[in-house]
Amino acid sequence: MSDFTLVGQLPRHHYIWIDTEYTHREPIGFIPAVWYGLVSLRGSVWGCTVMLESGAIYRNLPPHAIAFNDSPDKWSVCDAQRWDCYGERFTTLEYAYLYGLAVSAHCNSGTLSHNCAGTYLFTVAPVMDGYSMYPHQAKEFAFVQLDNGRLTIQPTNHLVFHDRSFTKNKSMQFPLDVMKCQSESASCEKII
Repeated sequence: MSDFTLVGQLPRHHYIWIDTEYTHREPIGFIPAVWYGLVSLRGSVWGCTVMLESGAIYRNLPPHAIAFNDSPDKWSVCDAQRWDCYGERFTTLEYAYLYGLAVSAHCNSGTLSHNCAGTYLFTVAPVMDGYSMYPHQAKEFAFVQLDNGRLTIQPTNHLVFHDRSFTKNKSMQFPLDVMKCQSESASCEKII
């Protein structure tokens, strides 16, 4: 785990496909790439840094331009990510317990929400900004490879994981009706 400002690296690189509509003057469809870095700009979606087969580096590629096969489903920026980046500082980590687990992500296409099945890749946690310093707003973001060939980046309250040896939620439905958001911080030294 490392602390990054503006740019940083993934816990491990991923072989992907990118939509050349976002990278080439004359788009040619999806081409192979290696995704190894991230860019965090306040008020923007996560930017992905990739190396193309030509050896060229492309920085700040939007997440809806990333695919895990050469003919993925149509995807929008709202499907790819729920919230913009909070600031420039972040940390990346790969939770060993979650790595490779099946996950249901609650994706959002504008006004239409739907559940998407996929696999956990890694987590990014914003740090030292106004949102992450406030308990009501602090979030970690899981990057999920979806079964439809796409990437989605969702806060943990929009995900349900399936661990065959532990979880009982076979339908992978979201337990939002029984869960509450954390709204305060505990301290053993608060003055009363």
